[in-house]
Amino acid sequence: MELGITGRKAIISGASAGLGEACAIALAREGAEVTIVARTKENIEAAAEKIATLTKSRVIPVAADINTDEGRYAALRACPDPDIIINNSGGPPTGDFRTWDRETWFAALNNNMLGAIFMIRDTIDGMIARRFGRIVNITSSAVKAPISMLGLSNGARSGLTGFIAGLAREVAAHNVTINNLLPGDFETQRQKSYTQDLAKIQKRSYEEMRAIRIAGNPAGRFGRPEEFGAYCAFLCSAQAGFITGQNLLIDGGKYPGTF
Repeated sequence: MELGITGRKAIISGASAGLGEACAIALAREGAEVTIVARTKENIEAAAEKIATLTKSRVIPVAADINTDEGRYAALRACPDPDIIINNSGGPPTGDFRTWDRETWFAALNNNMLGAIFMIRDTIDGMIARRFGRIVNITSSAVKAPISMLGLSNGARSGLTGFIAGLAREVAAHNVTINNLLPGDFETQRQKSYTQDLAKIQKRSYEEMRAIRIAGNPAGRFGRPEEFGAYCAFLCSAQAGFITGQNLLIDGGKYPGTF
């Protein structure tokens, strides 16, 4: 399928590895010009070289913390009029809420809620004026099925979800869509770290814990980042203009609900 985004400009945050990088690769393969953002200069430049080699598309690396004003402005200087925004930020620490102070909560809210909102604020009017915009927020399956040790993520990402539910309906008539993409268990460093935390809590080896988690997924495996990237690219396509305000799971069937 031709997605109709050749020549479109995209900003993808958290794009030096994992799901963010996979989204950047998928968009670049469809002909989009991608600006990729992550905090570590060496990592984001290596990712840019990799993506450019794989896709033959133009890739602009920006070393910045997208969840700060300075980092967001740096991304927007590199790509002033983006047609596509992929908001992606690593999840906050796991743990017991009894140990989290106010600063810990503020950091989670900034990284997993407010950073995306400020990026949307700074780009959405341009999308409306050009009558094309695609915004995808990478959140978590925990928004649908909360996980107790991911309380910081549950709270911050659910706040973003509520905000998007209202805004998406306000801009839909301008061919600007906003959706949340909810990953389950994927083969990423974040997933590895989470499995390691669980293994410590349950006093198991990492290999045993990983096998248990895989066995608990109806698909019998973790997801591949390229699968996630392909889904994200479709949501950014010309054909996806009638999909907005949705929380879309991609989890191998792990979520057991009917709705």
